[in-house]
Amino acid sequence: MAKKSAYASAGVDLAVSNRLKDDLPALLASTQRPEVLGEVGGFGGLFALNTRKYKTPVLVSSVDGVGTKLKVAFAARRHDTIGQDLVNHCVNDIAVIGAEPLFFLDYIGTGKLQKKAFTNIIRGFAIGCRENNCSLVGGETAQMPSFYQPGEYDVSGTIVGVVEKNRILDGRTICPGDKLIGIAASGLHTNGYSLARNILFDKMKLKPSSKLPGLGITAAAELLKVHVSYGPLVQRLLKKFNRGVRRSWAVKGLVHITGGGFMDNIPRVLPGGCNAVIMRGTWDVLPIYELLQARGKVSDAEMHQVFNMGIGMVVIVREDQSAGVLRSIRAQKMNAWEIGFIDTGNRRVQLVGT
Repeated sequence: MAKKSAYASAGVDLAVSNRLKDDLPALLASTQRPEVLGEVGGFGGLFALNTRKYKTPVLVSSVDGVGTKLKVAFAARRHDTIGQDLVNHCVNDIAVIGAEPLFFLDYIGTGKLQKKAFTNIIRGFAIGCRENNCSLVGGETAQMPSFYQPGEYDVSGTIVGVVEKNRILDGRTICPGDKLIGIAASGLHTNGYSLARNILFDKMKLKPSSKLPGLGITAAAELLKVHVSYGPLVQRLLKKFNRGVRRSWAVKGLVHITGGGFMDNIPRVLPGGCNAVIMRGTWDVLPIYELLQARGKVSDAEMHQVFNMGIGMVVIVREDQSAGVLRSIRAQKMNAWEIGFIDTGNRRVQLVGT
């Protein structure tokens, strides 16, 4: 029997780690765009931007994690959705600027690598990247014994995309009268999980395997629904509706409804002198939010600041083209509604209606 190495005795088995990574080259290769250079395993990922496609290319980057949604994955022992969540979240963050995703890098930190969890997470990264035409060019996996609880880990991701400088969406042309179109979310996406877990697991004493009252689905199945990617949809909308000079664009601004909900995210794209008015009752609020609000006794204002309320992205459009944009979104098999409008104000969100 081979003698255990000193490093393995200290909690980091490099041999096991290397065996777990045997499938990585095939998974990464399945996501590669033509611009990717080099082979998997280098100290850095190589990507040769095709500058002939752009007059003035601007690189757009973002980094994020999935928050305490991981706690649900740990409790349910289900890790097949986390990778997609992270990729899609990052894609959406740069999509609102008009950027096309180019490549993605991941980070996984854990006490001890577990084959099933590790493989499922990486496979999720690969699926998310393929669906968004984004290359998974590398990442980092760190084993840190005693740093994490057994069976737990953390993940984060960095995405880089590109947009033509004169096509950047910055909200500067938004004005009173513009319409707000909300595009449906699959569920909580990756935000509000600390409050949701407190209500469901602490106050209601449910388990991940428990059926949610009135929903006909387990808590784990509901809370681990994959974060929707709006990236491909956004690119199609911009190509169709934002031709020509900026003042003629139909799509004036995009908002990813993530941490901070409606109240904190929509103002990020509003110019001075504008408020966003959200008309409650104009879209289908997902049942999970009705349950969380009722059982958690959460106010309307806080619900709209913590959660997406069933709207994952908001499109701010010219009034005279809002109907066409809405039809186009629905034609691409996504639910969407006109949920409000831009009014005069001081860059705040107003909730009106029941």
